[in-house]
Amino acid sequence: MAKDGNGAAEFTFRTKGLTKVYGSGPAAVHALRGVDLDIPKGDMVVLLGPSGSGKSTLLNIVGGLDRATEGEAWFQDQNLTEMSDRELTLYRRDHVGFVFQFYNLMPSLTARENVELVTEIADDPMDPDEALRLVGLGERMDHFPAQMSGGEQQRVAIARAIAKNPTVLFCDEPTGALDSTTGRAVLRVLRDVNDKLGATVMIVTHAAATAGMAHRVINFADGAIRSVTTNDTRLDPDEIKW
Repeated sequence: MAKDGNGAAEFTFRTKGLTKVYGSGPAAVHALRGVDLDIPKGDMVVLLGPSGSGKSTLLNIVGGLDRATEGEAWFQDQNLTEMSDRELTLYRRDHVGFVFQFYNLMPSLTARENVELVTEIADDPMDPDEALRLVGLGERMDHFPAQMSGGEQQRVAIARAIAKNPTVLFCDEPTGALDSTTGRAVLRVLRDVNDKLGATVMIVTHAAATAGMAHRVINFADGAIRSVTTNDTRLDPDEIKW
């Protein structure tokens, strides 16, 4: 956990009373029910829980993709819930990297060109080749997605996300479509991003075993946080049982 010059903990995110309701009346769906949460700077955080428990909704709100119905969400000293649509767009561009279960690569572009889509609009981007080397694809930069395995495509997606030098990396089921060996390889890359770049990494997953590699584990159920635990000793991705 990072600390400021006075020894106090620094936080990437804080939420207070965060609530999200879809619809109204008897058919209303309460996706988040008054969530209070602190995410320390530089942590790797795993969010666990069944489908519909609120994990992805939280990620979407603090990632600037959705808005809360009530409550507050803060990124560092910025109140996300008071930002205009343009301010949220700039926040996502300047600070946030996203990795999803499905890779969303452009099939007509090489790995390098897919990464360049981000570096061309970022303020302080990483060199695309450097980003691809960081995820172990130094020899595959000129290959197209169709010439790559699922795990390689996911690593291109991670390279694309980190090439903007994000403050935070959001991963929604990043290993959901992968086998165990490939999934561990992707988790190893995410841990390297956390360790080497210092980005706060938040991973939404159904795979409870993934929790062993996190600094902090948040369990969701019915739109609320049921527990928050920390790992004094973190597992290496190769130790995770699928």
